[in-house]
Amino acid sequence: MMKRTFLLLTLVFFVCELSAQVRLPVVFGDHMVLQRDKPIVVWGWSSPGEKVTVQFGKQSKRVTATRDGKWKVALDPVPAGGPHQLIVKGKNTVTIKDVLVGEVWLCSGQSNMQWIVKNSMDAEKEIAAGDYPRIRHIRIPQTIAATPADDVKPTSWQICSPETVANFTAVGYFFGRELLKEVDVPIGLINSSWGGTHVETWTSREALMSHDEFKSVMANVGKIDLDSAQKAQKDPSKPVSPNAFPTLLFNGMINPLIPYTIRGAIWYQGESNASRAYQYRESFPLMINDWRKRWGLGDFPFYFVQLSSYNQNNGDSNNGSTWAELREAQTLTLSLPNTGMAVTVDIGDRNDVHPRNKQEVGRRLAALALDDIYGKDIVSSGPVYKSMKKEGDKIVVSFTDIGGGLTVKDKYGYLRGFEIAGADKKFYYAQAHIEGNTVVVYHKDVKDPVAVRYGWADDAGDCNLFNKEGFPAVPFRSDDWTGITVDKKFNVVRPVQ
Repeated sequence: MMKRTFLLLTLVFFVCELSAQVRLPVVFGDHMVLQRDKPIVVWGWSSPGEKVTVQFGKQSKRVTATRDGKWKVALDPVPAGGPHQLIVKGKNTVTIKDVLVGEVWLCSGQSNMQWIVKNSMDAEKEIAAGDYPRIRHIRIPQTIAATPADDVKPTSWQICSPETVANFTAVGYFFGRELLKEVDVPIGLINSSWGGTHVETWTSREALMSHDEFKSVMANVGKIDLDSAQKAQKDPSKPVSPNAFPTLLFNGMINPLIPYTIRGAIWYQGESNASRAYQYRESFPLMINDWRKRWGLGDFPFYFVQLSSYNQNNGDSNNGSTWAELREAQTLTLSLPNTGMAVTVDIGDRNDVHPRNKQEVGRRLAALALDDIYGKDIVSSGPVYKSMKKEGDKIVVSFTDIGGGLTVKDKYGYLRGFEIAGADKKFYYAQAHIEGNTVVVYHKDVKDPVAVRYGWADDAGDCNLFNKEGFPAVPFRSDDWTGITVDKKFNVVRPVQ
């Protein structure tokens, strides 16, 4: 009996000691990249009241864990370089090796961000050439959570090499590769993405509750729903969609990353919100502002990919197009500070929602960052609709962001993608040509035009207006006629009992 008691006490002591071990979030690990030139936040867990020391280079900071065993310090800004060691000491010591300091970007969204290098265009060549040891990538495991999680499931940072790059996010990798070449500092890519997901699952409960558009829906999503989803997720026989309830991916895959210091975020998502495109005007900016507020880094750069061309439902100006309306909502989101949009209608695939040319997507995102953040002073986007003027039976369209001037990508010089309509709201595929820095649009059957559109279709792949720097014009419409998604609202269907 005494022996059993002794063994029990020993076990209890061992468990208590184990629970008291200093530990860091999973995102801190060997080969990681920390953000340069900004305070570096390091946090973790230990025994309540334990003294914890964080050492990095010549810095040493001490903190006392709170009553719930949490601690956090902010290291002073560090210039790019490495490798370094990050050492955290309490009753035990945690040493993280081969730590680089450079530029850290969060890569998030749905399947086109999740899409990996080995499934992209010229994959074999890209993998063989993927020897960039200063690019590091961490894939956040796909996880839903009923409430905001403290940490993610086990994963690790990977050094970019021909042996590892095949499974990197393709858009993130090609974005990071451009930055590495131009800025010449280490690049860290945090890949937190999940295919087929809508924006509401990436947004916090508090943000959704604060918005008139969503708070009534959120009021009907109680803790019992979320607990039920969480319980069902743990069974392989009853998988729960990350779209089953709002906030599930924010809780499981974004909150655990906060407040890891980042430079900014790149985002590729929207396909799953196209049926509610008008409401995306509210939900997408809401998510961006939510993330920025929670990270506490101010209005950090947030660059996103506009939906490419895909023939979802044969949508066009006369039938209505959910994808065109979603692209418009994305364009309107540029009213937020420090945002940028990569237009990709010219490099899509009308028969595949996953276009393979991720290289150009990454390049266009990188151009935004190089121009906005890294001081390269380059043209980083294409022509943007400014205004229209009626001249007889023609409409003359003016643009901003024309760079070196307007040009058409067509060996015969034909400008495509423009439509024109009269007061009857019937659109005709129009003739168009460039005159100086404007485009003149007309059709023989529209004698009194009142509206012009460009690229207003699910499949807008024929659009071929560019600036001379090679960036495509942003799809647009001059009218504000009611679209087909204006009454489509977010709701929750309870698949879990």
